[in-house]
Amino acid sequence: MSIVLSGTALSTDLATIRNSTSTIDVFRAAVHRVGLHLAVETSRHLPSKEVTVSTPIEQTVCNVIDGNVIVIPVLRAGLGLLDPFLTICPNVSVGFIGLKRNEDTLEPSEYYRNVPPSDEKTTFIVIDPMLATGGSMSATLRLIKPLAHQKIIAACLIAAPEGIGRIQADHPDVLIVSAAVDRQLNDVGFIMPGLGDAGDRLFGTL
Repeated sequence: MSIVLSGTALSTDLATIRNSTSTIDVFRAAVHRVGLHLAVETSRHLPSKEVTVSTPIEQTVCNVIDGNVIVIPVLRAGLGLLDPFLTICPNVSVGFIGLKRNEDTLEPSEYYRNVPPSDEKTTFIVIDPMLATGGSMSATLRLIKPLAHQKIIAACLIAAPEGIGRIQADHPDVLIVSAAVDRQLNDVGFIMPGLGDAGDRLFGTL
């Protein structure tokens, strides 16, 4: 299953991050705002439970997150979405998985992994700005699936149909949440129209 966000404020910020003339500070700020939209939508799909809370007036029943949540940014570009998710869900734990794409084969290889302990009530949220070929996301999901959990969500800024199809084929139980779905990949695996290399634009390594 996949969910695509909508809204005028969101589309305005998407226009900013797509714009090749946006400076690094403008780009980062807009990514942060899009990330907040993404984090809010993702949070809607976290398992919840009812608890009784005593207000200054009376007791009331509230819904709260049920179980442990671990957010995993795919290094390095995924770091650009981490702060928005920590803003919306401040009590989550954070794990890190580093994957580098082989520019010849377009397939990922792992170079770093550090994930907090999980249990049968854990929800993993894997964040990566671009879901292009789906190779990096699928590899990350393969790495965490053997770990104890109850749910996995993949969240990204922009997805290509090819990437969504890859995840749905490889991991049909994973929910995909994206701010936009673009037309297609080009012949070197970049999303069209896309926004270029998210990591380079976030960290100034153009």
